[in-house]
Amino acid sequence: MGMLFNRARMPHNEDDMTDTLPIDAVLPQITETLGRAGRLVLEAPPGAGKTTRVPLALRDAGFAETGRIILLEPRRLAARAAATRMAETLGQSVGQTVGLRMRGVTDISPATQIEVVTEGILTRMIQSDPELSGVSCVIFDEFHERSLNADMGLALCLDCAAALREDLAIVVMSATLDAGPIAAHINAPIIQSQGRSYPVDVTYLTTPPPPKARIEHSVTQAVLEILPKTEGAVLVFLPGEAEIKRSVALLHDALGESVALRPLYGALPYAEQRRAITPDPTRRKIVLATSIAETSLTISDVRVVIDSGLTRRARFDPASQMSRLMTERVSRAEADQRAGRAGRVAAGTALRLWTKGAHGALSAHRPAEIDVADLTGFVLERAAWTGHARGDLPLLSPPPKGTEAEAIHLLTQLGALSAQGKPTPHATALVSMPLHPRLAHVMSQLGAAAAPICALLSAPDPLRRQAQSVDGLLRLKALAAPTGHSLREIAQEAKRLKGRAPKTPPAQMLSPAHAAALAYPDQIAMRRAPHSERYILSGGKGAILSSEDALNAAPFLVVTDHDGHPREAKVRMAFALSEDELREIFADDIVWHHVCAYAPRHRKLETFEEERLGALILTRRPWHTAPAEAKARAMLEAIEDLGLPWSRSSTLLAARMRLLPDAPNMDEAHLRATAQDWLLPYLTDITTQAQLSKLDLRPALLARLDWTTQNRLAREVPEHYTTPLGRKIAIDYSGDHPEVALRLQEVFGETRHPTVGGRPLRMVLLSPAQRPVQTTLDLPQFWQSSYADVRKDMRGRYPKHPWPEDPTQADPTVRVKRRT
Repeated sequence: MGMLFNRARMPHNEDDMTDTLPIDAVLPQITETLGRAGRLVLEAPPGAGKTTRVPLALRDAGFAETGRIILLEPRRLAARAAATRMAETLGQSVGQTVGLRMRGVTDISPATQIEVVTEGILTRMIQSDPELSGVSCVIFDEFHERSLNADMGLALCLDCAAALREDLAIVVMSATLDAGPIAAHINAPIIQSQGRSYPVDVTYLTTPPPPKARIEHSVTQAVLEILPKTEGAVLVFLPGEAEIKRSVALLHDALGESVALRPLYGALPYAEQRRAITPDPTRRKIVLATSIAETSLTISDVRVVIDSGLTRRARFDPASQMSRLMTERVSRAEADQRAGRAGRVAAGTALRLWTKGAHGALSAHRPAEIDVADLTGFVLERAAWTGHARGDLPLLSPPPKGTEAEAIHLLTQLGALSAQGKPTPHATALVSMPLHPRLAHVMSQLGAAAAPICALLSAPDPLRRQAQSVDGLLRLKALAAPTGHSLREIAQEAKRLKGRAPKTPPAQMLSPAHAAALAYPDQIAMRRAPHSERYILSGGKGAILSSEDALNAAPFLVVTDHDGHPREAKVRMAFALSEDELREIFADDIVWHHVCAYAPRHRKLETFEEERLGALILTRRPWHTAPAEAKARAMLEAIEDLGLPWSRSSTLLAARMRLLPDAPNMDEAHLRATAQDWLLPYLTDITTQAQLSKLDLRPALLARLDWTTQNRLAREVPEHYTTPLGRKIAIDYSGDHPEVALRLQEVFGETRHPTVGGRPLRMVLLSPAQRPVQTTLDLPQFWQSSYADVRKDMRGRYPKHPWPEDPTQADPTVRVKRRT
């Protein structure tokens, strides 16, 4: 594997490892500053003790006398651990002085002074009570993670403090935050605390791993190599549950029961999570964790960190309206936090499974969730708080315009926003439910009957690696008798949602697909052709379903999860939907469209009527009564691709019009762009490309000129040049100068050069045999200069024709000399 031996040393300090934590040194400064300024930014590295010490210090300083202290934690496991640790410090259990609230858990009492909550809970608290009655201080922990809920919670607190609660204290805490911008944003002083860590030797690979190397194999090899050289527990960072399970299997095969293998990820039961963070006195422990172990949690016996350098982030694609979990490289800040876990109790080792050169190419910090996440819930919360979907909030960074616009579109589609972007009464119902707005909309419409499917669609697919089909009904059936932690969690959530269901009589739920369709009106899929595995979604994108999947026989699906591919997404969960159900559910959204369009393949106009649901065409039939104007407009669109049908005569007219002062713009691009203003009436009888190619543009072009201007055109930029003999010769306007060709003798006696459109007429003078002998833009000058040479040559060739010495005094002629 070649992992030796580039080293770098992590910073450390020499604090002795007693019950005193580094944060204790600045606690008096924290309480004094917060009491004076009302706001504070605390920068403290992992291990400083900020999560559990600061809330207790504020309570001891009297902040809890006027209301509860709220500690916001980004993760459920961290929230539990923080509440448990603070309660133990007080010699109590959770629910007394220190309480805990998160989804499905409410462990507080009248005696609670410090309340640890997960981020979504705070938003609910403020929306239901804008004054945050009974709260004196809000602490945002691990704010450097820049979760969307934390950004929203801070913005709501700042707005609340500005308008209603000047006394509300706000503390922002972080391990790796660039404190300057956030301090400026909330107008707060900065306090910094030292961390407590031993030195950590950071080792990089000397050569990059093979491009297709599976991370679980690299991790297993790294663990086997490093175990004999080190002591203490090993913490391995992997991107997700699947990689952790595969790594556990490989390590168990290699090490058997000689070590304690402890997975750690969010979907694990709490008891197993506790086993991972609790020391094992009998065996050496190897913890295989996601980024859940980067911050907040303390795994006290870790001395070795192996970092895969990968993490899983949810990335929202506005085009597909789906969030995708993407495996990405960690940032340098995340890598430093991971490595720091090895130096909590003694000097440690961190092995990074990438090269030192690759480390410099990593981004400095993780992306803020507001930049990459689905903003539907955020926009709904903002609309409910400010009264408008784009209402002003004191956000640390603005949301991306495209993602914001898609969220507004969806909320409008769900009936939560008016066309003007204002929240409707329906928005109030959606905000009150602890669900994505899509699913809250379902619960508001169908009530408790929809709780199981809403719980299912709120969680990762519990049967993704087991089921033979993507059919959502298989998952719902499994919920009836749940086995395994994931299914039991979903079943419990369904029970909670039933208790939160609206009391008003709901609409009758036709089927689970009915509920799914209400949640995903933009993801209704229709098979493109009989027996095809390809579908088109009502939002316009493509989707594909395995030909072996049992759902492949369904003509309509509700796709509730896919891989987000921009052109043809692979379906990962769906429900079969009958056409009768579709028509009943979307009766108000299915509309008839009249289509009149040019078909390039057939080179002609096609007219038909379509019954549509979004991009889905349910029925198509001929439209025999299409009005002439509609046909003309369709051919006008065809001209954008086919171009204007220029003939020689229309080209000549356009060229003449370009020379007329103050005439309309005759530029080709302008003519195409404005064709509906001048060409539309002339297309009413045109239905094929062949007919269009024969269309004479002259009448339409002339119609752009009024009568007076047409007369000016005929006079100033004539179509013909009239010779002194009265003969009319067509003027060629295709070149850079208007041009006419005529016999030289025909202009004898002409002493002024003719002009058209204010420009000299280029005259191509011909011999009696109609061959050019001179081209001139100045006829008088030609008589005076080169005519003599032309005369000398022509007299010899054409002795029967007149060649006077002074052409200006001769009569024009096209005849030979008279015989004498």
